[in-house]
Amino acid sequence: MAVEPRRRHLVIFARRPQYGVGKRRLAREIGDLAALRFARRALSALRRRLADGRRWTSWIAGSPDRPLDWAGAGCGLPQGGGDLGARMGRVLAQLPPGPVVIIGADTPGVGQRDVVAAFRALGAADAVFGPAADGGYWLIGLRRPAAHPDIFRDVRWSSPDTLADTMRNLKGRRVAMLAIREDVDDAGALARLQTGDFRPW
Repeated sequence: MAVEPRRRHLVIFARRPQYGVGKRRLAREIGDLAALRFARRALSALRRRLADGRRWTSWIAGSPDRPLDWAGAGCGLPQGGGDLGARMGRVLAQLPPGPVVIIGADTPGVGQRDVVAAFRALGAADAVFGPAADGGYWLIGLRRPAAHPDIFRDVRWSSPDTLADTMRNLKGRRVAMLAIREDVDDAGALARLQTGDFRPW
């Protein structure tokens, strides 16, 4: 009897689109209502564009933990508390075995080609990153998540050192890189997205 290959998992980290919650830096510059509209549209576009039941299982890692009905039946995972590393580690522990790719909902330019490239890279690498222009990353993928329990240890989140800190915890492992992209964290990034000047470059 043939052994079924381990299932691939795509996880979108997202805050529940809600007025006055999330994207605070963006909201300070464009207003709470416009920031809410962006969050809703970005998440909806990602879910529609990246849904692929044949090549991977899609999940939404949501915050706050309850209710998660907005995430969709059977695909919502609670992030729990702590910093981003603690929350990603908790979500990874909830998933069935198999390669995992995680993206954030604030990089709306991500497409299926990016996800396919990430999973393809994990065929030869232990980890894959999509570096962000600010020193962080818009994507992280792990071929065997359980083999990297300390990957997020002492990472300085939301800083120019985020990617470098995470890479330090993977010393000696094979790592692949995708193209640089820009998160939508402020009005300038949103304007570039809307005018077609949004990177990758």
